[in-house]
Amino acid sequence: VDENLTGFENLEMVGRLYHMGKADARARASELLEHFDLTDAAKRPAKTYSGGMRRRLDLAAALVYRPPVLFLDEPTTGLDIRSRIGLWDAMEALVAGGTTVLLTTQYLDEADRLADRIAVIDRGLVIAEGTPDELKAQVGGDRLEIHLCDGHRSEEAIPVLASIASERPWAQNGLVSVPLRERSGAIQQAVRRLDEAGITIDDIAVRRPTLDDVFLRLTGHAVEQDEEVEEVERR
Repeated sequence: VDENLTGFENLEMVGRLYHMGKADARARASELLEHFDLTDAAKRPAKTYSGGMRRRLDLAAALVYRPPVLFLDEPTTGLDIRSRIGLWDAMEALVAGGTTVLLTTQYLDEADRLADRIAVIDRGLVIAEGTPDELKAQVGGDRLEIHLCDGHRSEEAIPVLASIASERPWAQNGLVSVPLRERSGAIQQAVRRLDEAGITIDDIAVRRPTLDDVFLRLTGHAVEQDEEVEEVERR
């Protein structure tokens, strides 16, 4: 994308580079600008676009010639949440329309929402592959997370909750995690057992495994982000 050209001129230029006729290139540019909610900015130079608008324009440029396969390399890095969601919606629409999208991302919630299949890469090696549900199954089932009013009583809570757990509960920093044998009625049973033991609860919830849990289990560390990305996200 040429930052000195308008959004419309950029898309028209891409169409012409693909040997589209002038009328077809202009029609396709107008169609994509409307699809990506950029019509109001069509006559503005691309250098005046926000980060989210620029990413949408980049994606629109990649779609001028209707590619059957599209590679996207961390397209939402550094965007605010509203812009990220807008780009997610656009990618989901592409897939629904028949385009195959190969996406690289360091945001695991993004992969969880968008991907049909995931390859987990750590230090340049593929260490796991499958659907989101298949990968999460490697971590285990649902677990109960309980924040105690008195975190020092965490170790006392473990044997109290053992009967509803599929394996031994564990505690860290006042949070008790209980792998559940059965999800149904788990909160009620936990509250009753802790109340009988005189242990008060600050918060309790059932939590399902995430892809962050998967990555942590597979690698022993959380997803690493580039210092440059972290700096962008702090702004």
